[in-house]
Amino acid sequence: MQRIKTWLNQYEPMTLITFACIAGGLFLLQRLTSEVLEGETLGFDQTILLWLRQSGDLGRPIGPQWLVHAMGDITSLGGVTVLTLLTLLATTYLLLDRKTGIAIFLFLSVLTGWLASTGLKIIVARARPDIVPHLVDVHDLSFPSGHAMVSAVTYLTLGALLARTQRFRATRIFVMGAGIFLAVIIGLSRIYLGVHYPTDVLAGWGAGSLWALLCWLVSKRFIVRADGEGQGGGA
Repeated sequence: MQRIKTWLNQYEPMTLITFACIAGGLFLLQRLTSEVLEGETLGFDQTILLWLRQSGDLGRPIGPQWLVHAMGDITSLGGVTVLTLLTLLATTYLLLDRKTGIAIFLFLSVLTGWLASTGLKIIVARARPDIVPHLVDVHDLSFPSGHAMVSAVTYLTLGALLARTQRFRATRIFVMGAGIFLAVIIGLSRIYLGVHYPTDVLAGWGAGSLWALLCWLVSKRFIVRADGEGQGGGA
């Protein structure tokens, strides 16, 4: 018991909370994956996809035409091209700013997140939904949603890195909130466009958020706070 108490005292309360969230998130993600593999979620998934389409024409989603165009634009924010450009630009900026460690950390965080998404798709091997027509072209597997997962990894990691350099709490909250907002609307766009089941997106959000939390823990050792505390020394 004393050893456990000594070990816990080495960490900040927020770090311990993060560890607990990661453990809980992994359990929930495992349960969701198991339910998907057993086909238990198919009824729920299909109901949501059908609800988002016109009853007389499944090729037409509900809502005005501008919403369809907007969802197409939003989904591009989670695509390989946009996320690659964003990551490379941010990495280059950090290198020019002589923050080599942070630049490498950011690049590897996004790269490994993308590799993890690809690996999970291969393991689960879930086909794309075919109950409604797709409104954008897709060619790979469905679970988890790569757009939802990798956008969560990218935008939340960038948000965490940027937030830790901000002096004011309100600014830090806004930065992290913006990252969360982008990840959420990108995931929702995939469901609306009919290219992912809702559980694909839930898994993508979950896996991406867990990876971003791990990145946040690591970033505490790299980021210099704006208030001049210096580099984080605790785990």
